[in-house]
Amino acid sequence: MATLSLTQFLTLDGVHQAPGGPDEDRSGGFEHGGWSVPFGDEDFGRRIEEIFARPTAFLLGRRTYDIFAGYWPKQTDPSDPVASKLNALPKYVATTTLDSAGWEHTTLLRGDVVQEVAALKESLDGEIQMHGSAGLARTLLDHDLIDTLHLHVFPVVLGSGRRLFAEGVRPTAFRLVEASVTGTGVTLHTYERVGRPTYGSYA
Repeated sequence: MATLSLTQFLTLDGVHQAPGGPDEDRSGGFEHGGWSVPFGDEDFGRRIEEIFARPTAFLLGRRTYDIFAGYWPKQTDPSDPVASKLNALPKYVATTTLDSAGWEHTTLLRGDVVQEVAALKESLDGEIQMHGSAGLARTLLDHDLIDTLHLHVFPVVLGSGRRLFAEGVRPTAFRLVEASVTGTGVTLHTYERVGRPTYGSYA
């Protein structure tokens, strides 16, 4: 059985929208696209390489798939640790709107996404990785299907934009298993899901 991990870039106020460029996602009038780019350094690059060394498959939401499919198939250097994995490994896309996918090794998941992903985890081995895909991630978090969170928190506050942990997300407890900081101040956290929160009182 495979595990499912989510790698997500977040601001200090929890925004995940359009970290990679001004035109990546302007929905809702978002004008802060590209906010993660100034913080890229060697430390962050090593972190990304470590994550992309592990997957056996990828699971993507429609919006993230479109962004990735417009860029990564054009990156053909076999020594590129990200492109080589994204182009060669199986990719599963949760969608109700795509009828076909031109990126090699892509399978469309067009049924009930919770059932489809649960079945995918049962049928595969290793680590299925999600990157971005926050809308899909919120659905899967609500059904305890994401096992590991890699949250990369950037030292910037935007005040607007879509947030990963929006109102109504299912209460869930996680255990911190790894933490580090890049030279530009990005905090890199890895959490494993442990179940429901527990509560107490200081009174």
